[in-house]
Amino acid sequence: MTEQSTVHRSVRIEAPAEAILPLVRDFTEWPAWSPWEGQDADMQRSYTGTPGAVGSTYSWSGNRKAGAGTMRATVITPTEVEVALQFTKPFKSTSEVQFDLAPTADGRGTEVVWTMRSPKTRMSRVMGAVLNLEKFIGRDFEKGLAQLKAAVERDRA
Repeated sequence: MTEQSTVHRSVRIEAPAEAILPLVRDFTEWPAWSPWEGQDADMQRSYTGTPGAVGSTYSWSGNRKAGAGTMRATVITPTEVEVALQFTKPFKSTSEVQFDLAPTADGRGTEVVWTMRSPKTRMSRVMGAVLNLEKFIGRDFEKGLAQLKAAVERDRA
């Protein structure tokens, strides 16, 4: 079994899963909350497949900060979205991304957990020696989840 790096963060959103799911499963909705939007005003985006359906893709190509890559929806259920993520720039890597949506104990909201699993490669080990990827990516996840929460709760207000 390949050794993996895992990053995950969570947030409570005061809305049912069915109000959150459309923003997560449909890549055309990601600009409303993604922590990486705004890193390159000239970033090129393309979408294929049926938005919000398994097999749909989102590809981007931007400046050095935004990089380039493709995401493909691999699993979509009422409580889970899985995405295959492949970066081509600034370096090649693959990851599995998962969003889990579970009702909170009090039944008034949804706990959203964002997880990314990446195989440990020679490049990731080198990067890990220079940069704490858990903290680096974790900050992005925290920002994205806060923006997702704000977008969902604003739409419900």
